[in-house]
Amino acid sequence: MSGPSSGITQAGHEQDPGAQYDFRASEPHWQAEWTRRGCFDVEDVPPEGQPTYYVLEMFPYPSGQLHMGHVRNYTLGDVVARYRRARGYAVLHPMGWDAFGLPAENAARERGVHPAAWTFSNIATMRETLQRLGFSLNWDREFATCEPRYYGHQQKLFLDMMAAGLAERRESWVNWDPVDQTVLANEQVVDGRGWRSGAVVEKKQLSQWFLRITREAPALLEALDGLERWPERVRTMQARWIGRSEGARVRFPLMAPEAGIDRLEVFTTRPDTLFGMSFLAIAPEHPLAAAVAARNEAAAGFVAECRSLGTSEEAIETAEKRGFDTGLRVGHPFMPGISFPVWIANFVLMEYGTGAIFGCPCGDARDYEFARKYDLPIPLVVAPPDGVPPGDRAYDGPGTLIGSGFLDGLDTEAGRRAAIVRLEEIDAGHGVVNWRLRDWGVSRQRYWGCPIPVIHCDTCGAVPVPDDQLPVVLPEDVRFDLPGNPLDHHPTWKHVDCPRCGSPARRETDTFDTFVDSSWYFARFTAPNAATPTSRAAADRWLPVDQYVGGIEHAILHLLYARFFTRAMHRTGHLGLDEPFAGLFTQGMVNHESYRDADGTWLYPEEVERRSNGAVRRDTGGAVTIGRVEKMSKSRRNTVAPSAIIERYGADTARWFVLSDSPPERDMEWTEAGVAGAARFGQRLFRLVATVAASGDTQAAAPDIVPDAADRMRRATHRTIASVTEALDGFTFNVAVARLHELTNALADAVRETAPGLGHARAEAARTLCLLSAPMMPHLAETMLALLEPGAALAAERPWPEADPALLVARQVTIAVQIMGKLRGTIETAPDEAADRVLALAEAEPNVQRLLEGRRIVKRIHVPGRIVNFVVAG
Repeated sequence: MSGPSSGITQAGHEQDPGAQYDFRASEPHWQAEWTRRGCFDVEDVPPEGQPTYYVLEMFPYPSGQLHMGHVRNYTLGDVVARYRRARGYAVLHPMGWDAFGLPAENAARERGVHPAAWTFSNIATMRETLQRLGFSLNWDREFATCEPRYYGHQQKLFLDMMAAGLAERRESWVNWDPVDQTVLANEQVVDGRGWRSGAVVEKKQLSQWFLRITREAPALLEALDGLERWPERVRTMQARWIGRSEGARVRFPLMAPEAGIDRLEVFTTRPDTLFGMSFLAIAPEHPLAAAVAARNEAAAGFVAECRSLGTSEEAIETAEKRGFDTGLRVGHPFMPGISFPVWIANFVLMEYGTGAIFGCPCGDARDYEFARKYDLPIPLVVAPPDGVPPGDRAYDGPGTLIGSGFLDGLDTEAGRRAAIVRLEEIDAGHGVVNWRLRDWGVSRQRYWGCPIPVIHCDTCGAVPVPDDQLPVVLPEDVRFDLPGNPLDHHPTWKHVDCPRCGSPARRETDTFDTFVDSSWYFARFTAPNAATPTSRAAADRWLPVDQYVGGIEHAILHLLYARFFTRAMHRTGHLGLDEPFAGLFTQGMVNHESYRDADGTWLYPEEVERRSNGAVRRDTGGAVTIGRVEKMSKSRRNTVAPSAIIERYGADTARWFVLSDSPPERDMEWTEAGVAGAARFGQRLFRLVATVAASGDTQAAAPDIVPDAADRMRRATHRTIASVTEALDGFTFNVAVARLHELTNALADAVRETAPGLGHARAEAARTLCLLSAPMMPHLAETMLALLEPGAALAAERPWPEADPALLVARQVTIAVQIMGKLRGTIETAPDEAADRVLALAEAEPNVQRLLEGRRIVKRIHVPGRIVNFVVAG
C-alpha cells in the first residue's frame, strides 16, 4: 500500500484525508504503541472468572529467513489471537525457536562458526521480520530450545521418565555412517549412502536411549476419537502409523536346529492363508541370519549388502526384492510332513513383528514378487468374490478359502478365527494384537542437541545426573574438524565422577533427537520462568492449547510425540492432562510459479519480467520458461521474501492476501497481481474511511426516524458483523475477507448518496470496518480508527462488535415467480407476508400476468420467502 505519505501525527491523527495511506510510517508507529501499552501482555495465571484462550503456531527452526509459509501460518494464528482477545479472553500467544539440530552443526563445519552464533544470528533476523508483520505475540515468553534455561528442564523431565519406567537404554539396529561416525535417520540415507558424506551406510547395533511410546499405543489410538477439532485426515494418518492389527503368533519348528535355535516365530494378520505358504523369510538382522552368516561366506555377503539398503518403509518397498536361501527348512503347523525353505530377505524388518514372515505369494504383493523371482510355488488359497483368481498378481482382499484343508469353504474372516483356534489347540501359536508403532529412539550422535543427563560408571552402570547438577550444559570449546560427535573428542567435558560411588566415569555423549525439544515446549510457554519444568497452576489454567496451527507435514511424528510426551508428563506429575491440543488446524502450502532460463538455471521471481507473451530475464532479456505452480522452495528459487513484500507493500497487504486468496486449509498461489490487488483494496478502504472522518459523519446523532437508505446501511453493517464473526469462529477467513469487501462496497455507495440521515449509519459502518478488519490488517485498522475517533482507545483494546438481532432480519425478501418451474419474474414482499397476499402479488407481476392470460391455473405453490410457482393447464 505504497504511495505519497499522508503523514500521521505522534497521536496518530490523519491530517489530509485525500492522501494515501503511508504504511511505512503507520506500521512501526502502532507496533511501538501496542508494546508501550502492553496490549498483548498476559499473566501466567489470569484472574479467576476470565476465560482463557491459548493459540499457538508450530514454532520455527531458525534457518535465517522467514518464508511465505511462515507468514501464512502465523497470520492465521494472529487473527485468532486478536479476535479472541477482542471477545474478552485472556489470550496466550507465545513465540519461541526450535533451535537445536544438524543444520547448525553443518554450518559450523562448513563456515567455521559456532552453532550457537549461527543460530542466534538467524533468530535475530527472523524475529525482526515477525515483529514487522505486527503479530500480537507474547515476546516476553520467548525462548530457544538450545538455551540451558529450557533444556535443563527437559533433562529433568527425562530423568523423571526414567524413574517411571518410560525411558530405557538397549541395543538397537541403526543406520551408521562410517565416515561421519554418526547414526542417520532413514531419511538421511540416500541410495544406501550417507546424505552428507556419501559413504556406504552400514547397519550397526548400538546402545540407544528409547522412550517407551509403545506402552501408550492403545491409549494414543483410542483417544483419537475424542479429538473432534482435529482434521479427520490427521487422525487417520496417526491411526495408521500407530497401526493396531489383530492376528496370530505362529511357531514353525526348524527341521535342523541352528546355533541353539529350534523354531521360528512369525506374526501374521492373515493366519487364514497359512495353507498358501511357499517359504519363510527372516530379516538380515535376525539371530538365525547371523548364525548362518557366521558359517557361510555368501550369506555374510548378502547380509552386508542388505545393511546398506536403509530401513525406511519407502526404501524397502521400492528396492528389488532379493533373498538368500539358507538351506534350512521349517515344518508347518497344519501340514505334517511338509517343510518349507528358510530365506534371508531384504524386505523383512527386524523392527516389526518378530523379524520373520511366512511367505504367501498369492495374497501379498511382496511375497508374490519374491516367489516369481526365485521360482517358488504360488498356491492359490483365496477365491475372490467373483470366483476369478487374478493369476498374474497377488490378491489380498476378502473371499472364500480353497485348498486350505479344514478351512475350505470359510470366508476369510471366519477362516482367520478358525485358524487361531486350531493353532491354540495344537499349541502352535496364539491370537495377538500387534502394533506398528515402535519405541522412540532418541539418541543422536551429534553436538548441537540437548545432552542426555546420564553418567556411565563401570561399577554402577547408567546413573542419572542428580537434580542439583542440572542443567548438563554443552561445552562451548568444541572442534568440528574431526568426523563424528564433537562431544566424544572433547578432552574434559565427558570425564566426571560417578554420583553414586565417586569412581571415574563418563558422561553420555549422545544428545536428544530434536523432536524431544518440540514435544513439550507448549507447556513451558505457560510459565517460561518457572523454577520447575512446569507450573501446575499455569499449565492447568492454559492447557490444552485451544488452537494449534501448523503444516500437515507434522501430522504424524511431531504431533504423536507431543501427545506421548504430554501423557508421560501427566504420569510424572508435571501436567494434569493427557492431550496437548484441543484444536488443530493444518494450513495449505504457499505456491508460486517456477522459472528457468535457456541454460536450465532456476531463477528467482525478482529476476524475471512477465510480459503478455511470456517472460524474460530482467538483466539480459533472455527467454525464460515458466514452469508449473508448486510449493515455494529454495531449490527451485520460486520463493518470495516476506521482508521484500513488507518493504514494497507493507505488512497488512501480505497478511490480507494470504487470508483472502483461498480457504486456509488449501494450497494458495502467491501472485504479484494478487498482492497488488490486496494493496489497492487497503488504499481504497483507507480513503473511504478518511472521507467519512472528514465529512463530520462521526459526530452525527442517530435520527429518531431512520430513512430507508440509512436502514439499508445499518442492516448491511450488522449482517457483516454476524457473518464475519461466524467466519472467524469457523476458521473460514477468506469468507470473512469477502464479507468485508461487500461492506466496503456498501459504504462506498452510501458515501455517494445524499439522502438525509445517512451520516450516523455511515460512521457506524466505517467504525465497524475498522474493528472487523483489525485482526487481519491491524495497522491500517488503528490508523483508520484514529481518524474517526482521535484520542480514543486502540482497536487492539476494544471489544468485538455485537450484531443487533433486530437488524439481522430482512425488511424485504425477493421471491422468484415461476410458471411450470421456469422463472418468469420476481416480487418484493415482507418476510412474514401472508400467503394469499404473496400469491396475489405474484399473479399481478406484469410479465407473469401476461403469460398467464387465457391459461387455467391448476395449482399455486408457495415456498415462504423463496418461490411462487404456478402450475397451468393448456
